[in-house]
Amino acid sequence: MATAAATSASEAEADPKAGPTAEGEEDDVKTARTRRKVLSRAVATATYKAVGPGWDQPEEGVSESDGDEEYAMASSAESSPGEYEWEYDEEEEKNQLEIERLEEQLSINVYDYNCHVDLIRLLRLEGELTKVRMARQKMSEIFPLTEELWLEWLHDEISMALDGLDREHVYDLFEKAVKDYICPNIWLEYGQYSVGGIGQKGGLEKVRSVFERALSSVGLHMTKGLAIWEAYREFESAIVEAARLEKVHSLFRRQLAIPLYDMEATFAEYEEWSEDPIPESVIQNYNKALQQLERYKPYEEALLQAEAPRLAEYQAYIDFEMKIGDPARVQLIFERALVENCLVPDLWIRYSQFLDRQLKVKDLVLSVHNRAVRNCPWTVALWSRYLLALERHGVDHQVISVTFEKALSAGFIQATDYVEIWQAYLDYLRRRVDFKQDSSKELEELRSAFTRALEYLKQEVEERFNESGDPSCMIMQNWARIEARLCNNMQKARELWDSIMTKGNAKYANMWLEYYNLERAHGDTQHCRKALHRAVQCTSDYPEHVCEVLLTMERTEGTLEDWDIAVQKTETRLARVNEQRIKAAEKEAAFAQQEEEKAEQRKRARAEKKALKKKKKTRGADKRKAEEDDEKEWGDDEEEQPSKRRKVENSTSPAGEAQDLEAETGLFGKSAPVDVDPPSKQKERAAALKRDVPKVPHDSSKDSITVFVSNLPYSLGEPDVKLRPLFEACGEVAEIRPIFSNRGDFRGYCYVEFKEEKSALQALQLDRKTVEGRPMFVSPCVDKSKNPDFKVFRYSTALEKHKLFVSGLPFSCTKEELEEICKAHGTVKDIRLVTNRAGKPKGLAYVEYENESQASQAVLKMDGMTIKENVIKVAISNPPQRKVPEKPEARKAPGGAMVPRQIYGARGKGRTQLSLLPRALQRPSATVAQAENGPAPQPAVTTSAATEAPKMSNADFAKLLLRK
Repeated sequence: MATAAATSASEAEADPKAGPTAEGEEDDVKTARTRRKVLSRAVATATYKAVGPGWDQPEEGVSESDGDEEYAMASSAESSPGEYEWEYDEEEEKNQLEIERLEEQLSINVYDYNCHVDLIRLLRLEGELTKVRMARQKMSEIFPLTEELWLEWLHDEISMALDGLDREHVYDLFEKAVKDYICPNIWLEYGQYSVGGIGQKGGLEKVRSVFERALSSVGLHMTKGLAIWEAYREFESAIVEAARLEKVHSLFRRQLAIPLYDMEATFAEYEEWSEDPIPESVIQNYNKALQQLERYKPYEEALLQAEAPRLAEYQAYIDFEMKIGDPARVQLIFERALVENCLVPDLWIRYSQFLDRQLKVKDLVLSVHNRAVRNCPWTVALWSRYLLALERHGVDHQVISVTFEKALSAGFIQATDYVEIWQAYLDYLRRRVDFKQDSSKELEELRSAFTRALEYLKQEVEERFNESGDPSCMIMQNWARIEARLCNNMQKARELWDSIMTKGNAKYANMWLEYYNLERAHGDTQHCRKALHRAVQCTSDYPEHVCEVLLTMERTEGTLEDWDIAVQKTETRLARVNEQRIKAAEKEAAFAQQEEEKAEQRKRARAEKKALKKKKKTRGADKRKAEEDDEKEWGDDEEEQPSKRRKVENSTSPAGEAQDLEAETGLFGKSAPVDVDPPSKQKERAAALKRDVPKVPHDSSKDSITVFVSNLPYSLGEPDVKLRPLFEACGEVAEIRPIFSNRGDFRGYCYVEFKEEKSALQALQLDRKTVEGRPMFVSPCVDKSKNPDFKVFRYSTALEKHKLFVSGLPFSCTKEELEEICKAHGTVKDIRLVTNRAGKPKGLAYVEYENESQASQAVLKMDGMTIKENVIKVAISNPPQRKVPEKPEARKAPGGAMVPRQIYGARGKGRTQLSLLPRALQRPSATVAQAENGPAPQPAVTTSAATEAPKMSNADFAKLLLRK
């Protein structure tokens, strides 16, 4: 594959490098072992044929027919079935029609990848061997083929090879196959097939050459490279000669110096095979390789656990290899990543950039650039880099021109891409020209290329994209600069700038100043003055700037007449511009005033509507208060949760009672005159009325079989009827008690009583289930006055290293969309989108991964990511802790250990929030400490007033600060 890789693999015995990579599966290992057994027998058979009985045979003698049979089986082990059953004539006719359709479609669009694959499959099914070969050849010229396509092609060609010429043709196919991607299985097939030609002239050297190149390509591959090493050893072991034993020793030692999976078994095999003790240097290299293996294992295991295409895992692996800096290993991990991510342009760009700056090996660099544009032909950056690499390595001009023509036909996705590729090619042509000569072939080619570029952008690009792609005429500007500065042809430069200005650029000051600077450097004062006069008349964005440049030039170079003309023109132009700006400002002000008036009207309309609504509400309240003595139902209040009921009862104030009393006596409304009783009699009457109203019973002994349901829609009609089918799925429901207000409106919560406790426990799983567009809260029925430590919140509030907190999400982001993004970094166990009580998203989410390492990787990759134009923030889940009641003695104890109020996590408050109050003035906080789920109980003993610090005046405070 690469020179660097070859050097590293061949010299590994002397100086072992860091270990290779892994994504091998068990099936690959089993297949490799089967191949090695067959390979050993095939070697013996082929050697016996070529050399005769003088060669020693392996322990297991194999007949020639057996060897050929097993080799044929191994060669076809991974191919698609070689025998085809001929179906009915209708099926054949249908296939022929489909083949004709695919051929016609390819004649229209030769870059249809799937069409190529379907055509090859049908031709192979119909037995059209010649057409299959042509179709494959045509596809391979346009696209790199996958490992499966190459193996299928190779197996077909091997089965048809009869003589030496056919074998050379198969060798050529193998050479093409190993250049598309790094494919260990193809290298194994190549080595196995070359063994069959060992009897020909130079056959032994051919086999060894293939295996050595395979080692340089995939020998460092931590899992799949193992098969290449063992196959090579099996081949050398089959040729038993005293002179060959040292070759086997060398292979063992080279392999043991490289970190590979299952290298312990290789070491044990070497100990068993070798008759002499293993040298100490080999053992040292082996131990170093084992240490390197441990460093690579986390990255290899991440690849094994992830699913294709594993781009994030490969990028992390590449970063690790780049830090180590071994070129062969960096190259290998890039190649492995590209097998699964061949359509990712950024990966190709990064790989080619590494090769351009580090290795600088011509064949390797140009090969990678060529493969990059074949995989991602729509990416203009890859083509531009390819052209630069071709020029950098001194490739023939004809080759570069052909490559550029291929780039033009690649089908870029935007107009600016064509401008960029033309600029890259024109830059190359400009660097070929020797401008010391007045005229040359290269200069004429450059000028004709500029002309062709302008025509191409006008005819081809503008018609296709409905835009030029070069609104600032950068190509024409570059041409004008070259003509002016390098060719001393200002006449041509002026013609080009006239054309630039007529394309809509005359209104921009920077374009005129660019032209003025060019005239200033390579033209004359007359044309500079002419350009600035035209700029003053045409510029609309920054006319003051060009006016100032004109006056500056006339001040230093012009005559009095020139100065007067310049002043007159600039004043006239600026006056006209000011008038236009004043009109525009007035128009904008009028528009703003209209908008303000509309906003004021909307504000008044809302205020009037609100006042009308409040007036109606006040009248209704007066009527309800007048009738309250006869219609008020006290039983509903008893159904509230204990904590809420206590809060309402404790918050009742005498002022509220007085207001109710005034409402009853008609002070706030025109009610009929009533007899006003003393307050004591009114309280007695209200208490009697409350005793007479029947109360809804609530048996606290049934709390274990009852659940409390809240956050229901207030508009829910007949809650009992609508909720019963939902909860009956959990078990038999004894009763559903919805809570209503005094007016008879549903209050949004109810009690659901079951027959069995297990049904109530199962009903808790319905928590957050949507009921008429609103999440329903289901919690155990618990009296908090008896259980103050009871928590309804069912999620952890502590640090969870395997869980992420995501903020800044767009409200339209669904759980499925977020899971699709997150699963690229690990196995997602659960995702919870945080919503408000109405069920609307808050832009927050919790993502639970399988382990901490996956969560850490996700934080690194996802933090700062853009989702639907929203930049999200990702951190390990560590909610700020709630304040815990502090013991007064712990705060007051002098010299005692200070207990931190809160240990802040990743999203907690900063540690730099310091108190700037002098210590002498600091006092214990008088606020009541809050418990985790409510107010903390008051301490039994209050702090004496004598222990508090005395109040200080401003003078006392000043003395304190000035104290020496």
